[in-house]
Amino acid sequence: MTFNQKITSLHLDVLKEIGNIGAAHAATALSNLLGKKIDMRVPKVEMVSFNEMMELAGGSENVVVGIYLRIEGDAEGSMFFILPIEQANRFIRRLIFDDTFDFKKQPVSELGLSAMQEMGNILSGSYLSALSDFTNLKIYPTVPGLSVDMFGAIISIGLIELSHVSDNVIVINTSIFEEGVEDHETVRGHFFLLPDPDSFDAIFKALGVS
Repeated sequence: MTFNQKITSLHLDVLKEIGNIGAAHAATALSNLLGKKIDMRVPKVEMVSFNEMMELAGGSENVVVGIYLRIEGDAEGSMFFILPIEQANRFIRRLIFDDTFDFKKQPVSELGLSAMQEMGNILSGSYLSALSDFTNLKIYPTVPGLSVDMFGAIISIGLIELSHVSDNVIVINTSIFEEGVEDHETVRGHFFLLPDPDSFDAIFKALGVS
């Protein structure tokens, strides 16, 4: 049995609950960083095929901003946070108070890259901290890497191991709301959680839903 056959709606509900707790922690940290109220929500957690994952990111050749890291400890795997370039630009411009910042312009501002890296640290750290608290497993992220590239190139790192045992990945949809900003400017990104084959068993056994 491949691990995607073991994933049920209960598993996804648990991951969504953990995601919302992590999002609340991240929102507090981002609020302090920006000096204004930030709200984060995880409206949906779903299992999707590789092809559906590509579609969510606008296609394998769509250029995006990707934050990626390895998960180490008692449960290992890969995690990616993917943002469309325009949404990443909008967030970083407000963060560094520079309306001219653009990930498409070379060379990319070091300040903007550092801000995006810090955002990755906050988001991934908050989610994995919530997961660790729930499971009592020692789970921690490596230092996140940052890439502006075609989505297919960014995600291929984590697909190598997973593709041997599954055709699916976990998607944690994430919305970031900023006080005083119109709803249509809400930053909407995707966490792609690609656990190593044995890690889901460890996580869900610890949660009591294996």
